[in-house]
Amino acid sequence: MKYYATVNDHTYEIIIEHPDRILVDGVEYHVDVQAINGRQLYSLLLNNASHEVVLDPASDQKSLYDILVGGQRYLVKVQDERARRLALADRNLKSPDGELAIRAPIPGLIVKVLVTPGQAVAEGEPLLILEAMKMENELRSPRGGVIHEVRVEARTQVAQGQTLITLR
Repeated sequence: MKYYATVNDHTYEIIIEHPDRILVDGVEYHVDVQAINGRQLYSLLLNNASHEVVLDPASDQKSLYDILVGGQRYLVKVQDERARRLALADRNLKSPDGELAIRAPIPGLIVKVLVTPGQAVAEGEPLLILEAMKMENELRSPRGGVIHEVRVEARTQVAQGQTLITLR
């Protein structure tokens, strides 16, 4: 399995080949990890050197850990391959500034329009409900802005790619 650990703006690639062997940025290490007294204290043998590790998940963010090793405290973000790809893709897929057309991803029936022209919306806020293949799909705002135009009404059939709402 492959993971990425980010510490102080440096990301390390970690590949777990076997439970007792890992690669960190291509360098092989022999490891043995044992939990001691619960879930936060661990005994770590790394290339036959012993370390005591306190691992405390940061309560406010997922995949973020506060780690104490050898008297040094580190804030570490851990991602698996899928989470890393999604995070990198999300960074590259930000919606453009200016007017943005929200289009029907599939043909269907507009069940409910949740916004009106002039209304301010936040990123991720529901805009309308589109029914397709007997399933209701909630279309959300890809970014914050103001609804410029609503081009559909409830109980209207729409084609794939048809502009439903414009956002500024």
